[in-house]
Amino acid sequence: MDVMEALLARKSTPPRLMSSDGPSADEVRQFLTAAVTAPDHGSVRPWRFVVIEGDNRTKLGQVFADALKARDPGASAEAVAKELGRPLRAPTVIAVLARIVPDHPKAPEVEQIVATACAAQNVMLAAETKGYGAIMLTGQNARDPHVKKFFDLNPTDEIVAFIYIGRPSGPVPDKPRPDPAQFIEAFGAGA
Repeated sequence: MDVMEALLARKSTPPRLMSSDGPSADEVRQFLTAAVTAPDHGSVRPWRFVVIEGDNRTKLGQVFADALKARDPGASAEAVAKELGRPLRAPTVIAVLARIVPDHPKAPEVEQIVATACAAQNVMLAAETKGYGAIMLTGQNARDPHVKKFFDLNPTDEIVAFIYIGRPSGPVPDKPRPDPAQFIEAFGAGA
């Protein structure tokens, strides 16, 4: 699959459509090798990756459940159970973290977050070229102080995404793609 083909064919695979067949350690290494080719102004290399598989997914689910209970002490048992099971929906979860270098002379914080997001996109494209489905998920867990503390993040650091990866268990529905012309603005139109 060439790069343009991979970009145009890319789609997010919901975890409910993933089988228990996950990537090998070598494949995950390939995905992360692709990740670190992302654009990175100032060579900050702000990205960090935590690969969560096997029983560690249960531990991450407990972190998510504890975070929910801290945010909402009255959370229902059903909501807590959903958080416990969230990481179990895919055989591999990769937490994509941005370790921010504050006041960097070349790369402001937003550029470091963008670089990390580009690395996450590369992981997803690499997974797709190997026949896996992937999806970037965030939600409250990506912004939760309890979850950020678990990953030993500073207040300025960010959880950019949790990438769920697994072999699709069946066809992944296409989403309608917008016409890019809808998003093109004329230069100087706002002046």
